[in-house]
Amino acid sequence: MKIATFNINGIKARAEALPRWLDDAQPDVVLLQEIKSIDENFPSELFEERGYNVETHGQKSFNGVAILSKLPLEDVTRGLPGDDEDEQARWIEATVIGKKALRICGLYLPNGNPVPGPKYEYKLSWMERLYDRARELLASEEPALMAGDYNIIPQAEDAKRPDAWREDALFRPESRAAFRKILNLGFTEAFRAVTQSPEHYSFWDYQAGAWNRNDGIRIDHFLLTPQAADLMRDCRIDAEIRGHEKPSDHVPVWVDLDL
Repeated sequence: MKIATFNINGIKARAEALPRWLDDAQPDVVLLQEIKSIDENFPSELFEERGYNVETHGQKSFNGVAILSKLPLEDVTRGLPGDDEDEQARWIEATVIGKKALRICGLYLPNGNPVPGPKYEYKLSWMERLYDRARELLASEEPALMAGDYNIIPQAEDAKRPDAWREDALFRPESRAAFRKILNLGFTEAFRAVTQSPEHYSFWDYQAGAWNRNDGIRIDHFLLTPQAADLMRDCRIDAEIRGHEKPSDHVPVWVDLDL
């Protein structure tokens, strides 16, 4: 089962490029972030005609997450538990039914800038709620994953110029510590289980020729429970799509699981 995560930076802007990528890459499941659309305006027909079941958790103009799946989806839930007053559309999860059931959680973690300030406080409190949900997933002892745009640079090797990010919310010590706290519960960070080499990135700024200089950061991640990690065959960053018309500032990351 090929599962991809992709921050598309607006479904309206990606309405042509995203279907072309789907036709070429043929993922079984896709977790989308920053759809920037309410549910009613999401162009589900573009994906349903390609055989995908579509579930969205949208929000007008920003945020928004979605699941596209060629396999049946069950028990779809929206919103990260732990704060009934949080109206930001950043979390969706469902069970995908393949050879085995797999619980998939798609997330768009808050950016947190500027630091200090309420946006950074929200980021860290959101990560505390993520930690609680991660513990529940592990306690189920079933294959599960949490994937998406984490807005976290885990280590210096995940940035071309780490010193430029020292005071940014994506690389602040508190952010990285919160990420490690979740990992240390027993999750596998899929890409780093495949390679430890530097200069693999999933985001490049639109400005200052960052893409041409490979001046990027790696902030899109898959975290796998032990039961899911045992099924992993590969994990890759699909950087080639950046050369397509109207690319996002992110590129897809995918895992291949024996499911």
